Amino acid sequence: MNLFDNVNRQFDEAADILGLSQELRELLKTPYREITVAMPIRMEDGTLRVFKGYRVQHNGVRGPQKGGIRFHPDLVLDDVRALASLNTWKTAVVNIPFGGAKGGIQCDPSKMSQHELEMLTRRYISKISMVLGPTRDVPSPDLNTNAQTMAWVLDEYGRKNGYQPACVTGKPLELGGSQGREAATGKGVAICARQAWTQVLGRDLQGARVVLQGFGNVGSFAGKFLAEMGARIVAVADHGGAVRRGEGLDVPALFAYVRQNRGTVAGFPGGEAFDPATVWAQDGDILVPAALGGVLTQATAPEVRARLIVEGANAPTTPEADRVFRERGITLIPDILANAGGVTVSYFEWVQNLQQLFWDEAEIFEKEEKILIQAFHDVEEKVKLHGCTWRTGALVLALERVKKANELRGW
Repeated sequence: MNLFDNVNRQFDEAADILGLSQELRELLKTPYREITVAMPIRMEDGTLRVFKGYRVQHNGVRGPQKGGIRFHPDLVLDDVRALASLNTWKTAVVNIPFGGAKGGIQCDPSKMSQHELEMLTRRYISKISMVLGPTRDVPSPDLNTNAQTMAWVLDEYGRKNGYQPACVTGKPLELGGSQGREAATGKGVAICARQAWTQVLGRDLQGARVVLQGFGNVGSFAGKFLAEMGARIVAVADHGGAVRRGEGLDVPALFAYVRQNRGTVAGFPGGEAFDPATVWAQDGDILVPAALGGVLTQATAPEVRARLIVEGANAPTTPEADRVFRERGITLIPDILANAGGVTVSYFEWVQNLQQLFWDEAEIFEKEEKILIQAFHDVEEKVKLHGCTWRTGALVLALERVKKANELRGW
């Protein structure tokens, strides 16, 4: 499975609706800049290892490129290309003034010390800093990176460029980070799930059963906010294990347990353990894939029992699975809408850093909800107009906005 090919196949469905020429498709698909760097690091055991890092800047016609930095042993360039392009469409869907980028390092952070991760992060930023900056490309956290990683990014970038807090988002509050940033993506997933379940499907969220695949940053906060909205989190699976409870799991207790037990739900005493591979077949109303990409495939899609899928992860659904869900009448809210809360609050952090004037969490969440609800309605209009899926509708909206910006700036 090639993630970039999958994203471009989904792109073409929207481009067909808009009647885009082959030339324009090529222009909008092709990344603006791609960088691959090698980073030799002397490990604490004395061995020298050479790590590979990437940064792909997909499109910047609507503003500085924006995208996370992820650490993963299986990361390849095509994955980074795909995720960079998704960020172009995501920022356009929520209509914030950014383009799309993505970066990462091919490494296994679970097998590295904190010192080794710091050295690796600093070496990576020193190699690509010439293409970063508040008006060029603004990184943020992603898979296996966090606020501490972004603090190292801020410091390393500042060694050459001086104090520029707007060069990176997702930072600790003490270094210019924003209130609400950690919870922002999960908050957005919950907002989109609520809107889809109540406004589109006409159901009551009170007591609705939610199945979460992934309980990291996105999944845990999505579960927390959905539970606060009245839903029941009935099953959760992650890389280490899975737990379920028909009456609903105690989400605050699970939240605390995971943070105290090596980041996995495995062994949580408040529910029944089950095989994580069967998470798709768990009985629920709403399914939130919130881990890695490419997990909902032609093989796993028929197992899904939910009426609504809300993509917390980036690109969790293949085009083949999309067809299965369409044929089965399952509504799917795509990643470029559902998980756009993170980049939205990253935008707020960037704005706050530029003006050095900060907002409290209540104001941040109020602004995030306003933007996401507007984006939800904008996508819904495209879905109704073209009689298409929510993914295609979101891409149609994004392509129209990026195409218009290209036209205004000149080809």
